[in-house]
Amino acid sequence: LDSIEKCKKEGGKFIVEGGVLKGKGYESGCYVKPCIAEVKNNYKIVQHETFAPILYLMKYKTMEEAVAMQNDVPQGLSSSIITNNLRESEYFLSHAGSDCGIANVNIGTSGAEIGGAFGGEKETGGGRESGSDAWKVYMRRQTNTINYTDKLPLAQGIKFDL
Repeated sequence: LDSIEKCKKEGGKFIVEGGVLKGKGYESGCYVKPCIAEVKNNYKIVQHETFAPILYLMKYKTMEEAVAMQNDVPQGLSSSIITNNLRESEYFLSHAGSDCGIANVNIGTSGAEIGGAFGGEKETGGGRESGSDAWKVYMRRQTNTINYTDKLPLAQGIKFDL
């Protein structure tokens, strides 16, 4: 909740406010309702990994600008774009695109990597060096998924009742 308040002070606009989830069954923990926030890439809430149900919206004009914003954060576990443009997909998955350990197209950032090389990049994840990929430590590897349907599958059957 402190991160949300700091984001507001930096100028973040909350489209869906979130807040503390209270009531029966939520007494013994700190549960936060999902938030949707319009932010800028340099806000602390974006630059520091926040384990909360917050969707960040950032305006951009080109795919290159969007990828640059995504690559400008210290985390690098997973990334995703939603597009019908094959050139955008190819750019996002190329060496010039996402610098995350997992990069997906038209699917969320979780659930598609089962069985793939998992480890993250930059400050996120433990790296692949301690697993079966240890011999590949000197190569950059990325797991990619592209969903060609017009439906957005959700990881592990997750559903949102909004």
